[in-house]
Amino acid sequence: MKILEKALLMLEKYPLCDHCLGRQFALLGFGMDDEERGVIIKRLLVMEGHRLASSSDESGTSILKTLASNGSSAMALEILKRLKKRARGQKKCYLCEGHFDSFGLVNKAAEMLKEYDYQTFLVGVRLPPEIEEREDEFKSEFQVEFGESIRNEFSRVFGKSIHKIAGKPVDYAKPEVVVLVNPFSEEIELNANPLFIMGRYRKLKRGIPQSVLFCPKCRGKGCSTCSWTGKMYAESVEELIQSPALREALGEGASFHAAGREDIDARMLGRGRPFILEVKRPKKRSLNLPELKEKINREAQGKIRVSNLRFVDKDALRKLKLIEGSEKLYKVIVLFDRAILDEELQALERTFTNVAIHQQTPSRVLPRRKDTTREKHIYKTEVRRLAENTVEMRIICQGGLYIKELVTGDEGRTKPNVADTIKAGARPLELDVLSVFTKIRVA
Repeated sequence: MKILEKALLMLEKYPLCDHCLGRQFALLGFGMDDEERGVIIKRLLVMEGHRLASSSDESGTSILKTLASNGSSAMALEILKRLKKRARGQKKCYLCEGHFDSFGLVNKAAEMLKEYDYQTFLVGVRLPPEIEEREDEFKSEFQVEFGESIRNEFSRVFGKSIHKIAGKPVDYAKPEVVVLVNPFSEEIELNANPLFIMGRYRKLKRGIPQSVLFCPKCRGKGCSTCSWTGKMYAESVEELIQSPALREALGEGASFHAAGREDIDARMLGRGRPFILEVKRPKKRSLNLPELKEKINREAQGKIRVSNLRFVDKDALRKLKLIEGSEKLYKVIVLFDRAILDEELQALERTFTNVAIHQQTPSRVLPRRKDTTREKHIYKTEVRRLAENTVEMRIICQGGLYIKELVTGDEGRTKPNVADTIKAGARPLELDVLSVFTKIRVA
């Protein structure tokens, strides 16, 4: 069936605006939008109707009346008046119900966007299910082969209109702000995509967890056990970093991601541990990172220090996860229950250099970790005497090895271990992470 014939059949049964008529032929032709297609098709039909009506062919008058009422054609209406023919009133579009003319909604969205700092945006559309079902039935009825969806056209039309007002480009791959519009309920929701800030942190004080640990009794609600704070510890590395960042970015929340974690009583020294702070729904994105770094370090009061802050995208989270298993350098001070001979120190270095450690999940983390045995590799160990019963061990090993249990043996759950190797009771006094090695340039 020819385009004009099919378009006329559609208009004879349903009132259609220029957008909704043109959309049924969206894949035909180039360099024009659906509204222009609809206008062209209607004008050609009006011309054909005028030709027939001028030849006293009643089918021409019928076409003009259809275009005037169901096509909202001002040209058809004027021709009918000149021919002294009565025309029916214009009707609301069957498919979009006239919502392609929602310019007030576009202005409202552009005004809401002024609260956000962004460079790119994308429009998403929410439609009532019955609207999409109606169009599906329409396409099936008329066997539409070259059309597109009403959702796609709404997204494109609103996107172009907002672009003209805001002057910001649309980005289909990684928009900084997504404008969700429901043209039928006239609801608008703005979703600012997360802002990712990568860096390294050093933890210079013991007794601070990496992330917030909620009170196990009240689970964060607050009770007498946790002094109504909802937390087991007053502060964490996560909070010390994210609080200033949230204030600067005007974010609604944050997630803290790090390449592994150190124990609460361990320090993180050297260049620090790589981390990514994910700021959710930020209104401000153009942060001055050197100033943010100074603000975090100043407010932390020597407990932590951050460095190498930079913006990254979501893909960096995947790389960060890979670093969790990378090599680490630990320093642990070990106290034995007896004096240790020089030969025993040498035996420790030999035993724990280039060796596989089989470590069952430590007893202290069993409540929150699956009970399984993992194999971790130690690449090199150096031992230095501090006193007759105290040594310093520097261990380069695969990430994920529990150093405290390597020292104590954890009642046989870690093999080999320091205590069994020299047959003496051993316990870690101090533990520090000196370096997190990585071949990936992350910070």
